[in-house]
Amino acid sequence: MKTLLSEKVGQMMEWASKRSIIKLNGDKFRRFVKAPPRNYSVVIMFTALQPQRQCGVCRQADEEFHILANSWRYSSAFTNKVFFASVDFDEGSDVFQMLSMNSAPTFLHFPAKGKQRKTDNYELQVRGFAAEQLARWVADRTDVHIRVIRPPNYAGPLLLGFLLAVIGGLAYLRRHNLEFLFNKNVWAFSALCFVLIMTSGQMWNHIRGPPYAHKNPNTGQVSYIHGSSQAQFVAETHIVLLFNGAVTMGMVLLCEAATSDMDIGKRKILCVAGIGLVMLFFSWLLSIFRAKYHGYPYSFLMS
Repeated sequence: MKTLLSEKVGQMMEWASKRSIIKLNGDKFRRFVKAPPRNYSVVIMFTALQPQRQCGVCRQADEEFHILANSWRYSSAFTNKVFFASVDFDEGSDVFQMLSMNSAPTFLHFPAKGKQRKTDNYELQVRGFAAEQLARWVADRTDVHIRVIRPPNYAGPLLLGFLLAVIGGLAYLRRHNLEFLFNKNVWAFSALCFVLIMTSGQMWNHIRGPPYAHKNPNTGQVSYIHGSSQAQFVAETHIVLLFNGAVTMGMVLLCEAATSDMDIGKRKILCVAGIGLVMLFFSWLLSIFRAKYHGYPYSFLMS
């Protein structure tokens, strides 16, 4: 028994030395994960990365999973206590069938001792697939604390530098006429854009790293609105941002209709357009709210 265990550990260490995420098929999964003896935990991402599967979320989750696995593999604290592995549907469909799984990506923890618990199934829709969130879950399940180290990303600083250069260039070109800096409309529009971005949930996306949308592998149906009030998709924040912006535009048109010096005909057009925007997009916002908070009794124009 000890000889068999040492052989399995040695083989897993050999694979881990070549790549931080061990690729498993059905035979390897049954031998190194399901079959005893085993004194190591295995964190497995079940995915579908082949192009014909068209799983964009799988590719995004795979990138974060590699960041986590590399952070552990090249850490000074690396041991054989935890291994990271993946099972692709096209290479291990029998494993999916064995575990009665019908969606990807999915993260499961197979403990070194005892049976799996409910918490060994990672709540992807609630927590997102950011490497930092996965690391916290791994720490809860294995007591192995992984410091996530991301490769340097210069896109943000370069974009910020370019933006500052553009602003500086415009300011220099108009150095003799900087009245636009004191324009209330410019600052009001900037503040409004910031408020819309924050209220739509962009900061939540940055912290949790949720998928852009969810595609049901069985039906192929794509969901852009998450059905729970505890989570959201990136696409959902874009939709909410658009709807909030449309409602705001309606309010602006109504204010213009009430205070503008234009002739009565144009003011009526602004008023009708403003009312239409507010009613339509507020109704859509309310329908999204009802879809996420089940049992909410109120609706407007549409259920």
